[in-house]
Amino acid sequence: MPKPAARREAQGLSVIDGVAVMVGIIFGIGIFKTPPLIAANVGSEAAFVAAWLLGGLVTLAGALCYAELAAAHPDRGGEYHFLSRAYGPRLAVLFAWARGTVIQTGAIAAVAFVYGDYANALLPLGTHGPDLHAAIAVIALTALNVSGTRRSSLGQRVFTLLTLVAIVTVAVAGFLVSAPVPTVSAGGSDPSAAFGMAMVLVLLTYGGWSEAVYLSGEMRDVQRSMTRTLVIGTIVVVAAYGLFNIALLNAFGLEGLRATTAPAADLMSALAGGAGETVIAIVVCVMAVSTLNGTVLTGARAFHALGSDVPMLGFLCRADLGKGAPVAALLVQGGLALVLIVFGAFTRDGFSAMVDFTAPVFWGFLFLVSLSLFLFRWREPDRARPFRVPLYPVTPLLFSLACAGLLYASLAYTGVGALVGVAVVAAGLPLLFFMRRDPDTGYAPRQPAE
Repeated sequence: MPKPAARREAQGLSVIDGVAVMVGIIFGIGIFKTPPLIAANVGSEAAFVAAWLLGGLVTLAGALCYAELAAAHPDRGGEYHFLSRAYGPRLAVLFAWARGTVIQTGAIAAVAFVYGDYANALLPLGTHGPDLHAAIAVIALTALNVSGTRRSSLGQRVFTLLTLVAIVTVAVAGFLVSAPVPTVSAGGSDPSAAFGMAMVLVLLTYGGWSEAVYLSGEMRDVQRSMTRTLVIGTIVVVAAYGLFNIALLNAFGLEGLRATTAPAADLMSALAGGAGETVIAIVVCVMAVSTLNGTVLTGARAFHALGSDVPMLGFLCRADLGKGAPVAALLVQGGLALVLIVFGAFTRDGFSAMVDFTAPVFWGFLFLVSLSLFLFRWREPDRARPFRVPLYPVTPLLFSLACAGLLYASLAYTGVGALVGVAVVAAGLPLLFFMRRDPDTGYAPRQPAE
């Protein structure tokens, strides 16, 4: 009947709702860590600003492609489902392995290192203080999730609001400081460092846009609202990040920005002394704990999926303590994250090492997802697509080329960590011969649990 249908549509997400969700997902603690690293990989302030603008364009193109994939092939498995339909279940299982052992565990370690940098400003623990803080955070939050504790949605909204407030506060402080903050010389900066590596870091900071895959089924009038949501949401994020980074340039200058490891804390210290540094360090630490806890929680699902699809890893599906928590998956994930933290502790910068470790694997699979859109259009020309990516094939081609370029950059301009990440993925290849077999269709793993 028309009235109930209209009521259901009215209860869907509006454009404003969609923008709020998208912006809340993208805003994260990376913005408090990556600007100095990006500054070290560009040759001028203009190139620094251009990298952020180009990252926004790639983000928009990718989100539009994901929106079409999600609308045409809705499934809670996300990329796992797209890859399985496009290339077969074996590649999907390899993606689950890569997500569990490289992408998600690397992300956990990377966030932990950001937490460690700011926590060490509050409670110094010596030369390896940031690394110790990072390890303690991973151990504590893994234990928290093993106990079955869950965060409230209200708490997450508060953390998102804190992130926005912190970004605006630091941006305002950056414009109030009239001269570059005195810092130690960057020393090892390489003027020929690749712009491609800068883009890897920029798009890491824009990370989260792929979660748009989960909005398409909830939008009112998805054909019009999705485009508006993604365009407006991207503009909001690009504007906020642009304001933040221009403010940092105003306060530090490019060389000064290269030299700092905690720009927000250093800037607030220059403006308001120790009190300002303490406040911003506390805010970033709280946000880091929130992000880290969420990453620990969702990352365990990849191992849970592997346990479902590969019988020899079935122990990863086990829940324990009467809490329903995937204890084995959480413990394996936590152990791998700690190994990565130890590895990062003996490199020049732990966060950069984690970017090296995860970037080639992440962009390699994202490149395959981008190509799947072309495959689905060719194989299923008559399939209903509630949302179609604008300017096809230009937009998905731009996204695919960006993914390919970033895959190359993440291999050509990163350290040994990139090779380690690729080797870990390759180590999962034997698992493809032990996948759960369906008697009618052959290898057909079940979709990962949400």
